[in-house]
Order: sequence, then C-alpha cells, then structure tokens
Amino acid sequence: MTSQLNVDTIVDKAGSGGSNVKMANTSTYVSDGGATTQNTVQGLSKAWFNLEGDITTPITRDSFNTGSVTDNGTGDYTVALTNHFVNENNVFVSDGGYSQSVGGPYVCSSYYYGSSDLRRMRVGLTNGTLTDCEQVNGSLFGDLA
Repeated sequence: MTSQLNVDTIVDKAGSGGSNVKMANTSTYVSDGGATTQNTVQGLSKAWFNLEGDITTPITRDSFNTGSVTDNGTGDYTVALTNHFVNENNVFVSDGGYSQSVGGPYVCSSYYYGSSDLRRMRVGLTNGTLTDCEQVNGSLFGDLA
C-alpha cells in the first residue's frame, strides 16, 4: 500500500511559520524525466563561494559552508570550510572572471589534491599567467563529516 501526502505549507510543531524538515541521507527524488531516482543528499553542493579576489584583501561576497579566505599571492586563494568533509575525496567545480571585459578567458583550478577542511585554488589566464580575478566562484560536492 502506498501513501501520499498533499500539502501547501509545512510549518514547525509550534505553528510559528518556520519549518525544519529533515531528510535521511538515503532519501531519493524522481529525476526530471521521471524514469530514474537519485539520492537527494549526494546531489547537493555541500559548500560554495563567490569571492572578490582583485582587491588588497580578498573578501567573500556570498557563500555557504565556507569561512575565511586567504590570499596566498597573485591568483592564489585558500577558502576554509565551516563543516568539514569526511575525507579529501570531494569534487571542486570553479570559475573566475570579471563583470566587464577585462581580458580573459580565465580558468580556476584546484591547486592541491582535495582536502577535508579547505580548498586552495589558483586563477589565471589560459596561458598559465596567474591573475587576481574580480570574481572567483567555487562549489564542492562530497560527503560531510
């Protein structure tokens, strides 16, 4: 027997309007095409950031699960994670650039093999010349501790 729950709004037990829905790490969702199911937790980005890197002290414009950013030199940044990964086996996806046409194209790549608590990356032109980019973005996927 299959059950189905149809609701418009989920609120907390006190009815104050907030919600706190917890999902098990084995929860699945039906794919866009409806033919397969996917693990919900595995498919989520566990950390992401948007840095302004072309100023004297780089800053985080916006982020999720990241803390401080360290400037290691021209085009070389380290972002600390708030909640660490289980191990260094995580995936990093990134890009760098400018909001205006200031040369380019730019590439951003992981400088070191993965780490469970930080991500160091380098940003530069496709010819290998490192540069401080106005916008440095990254997202990490993997299993949190």
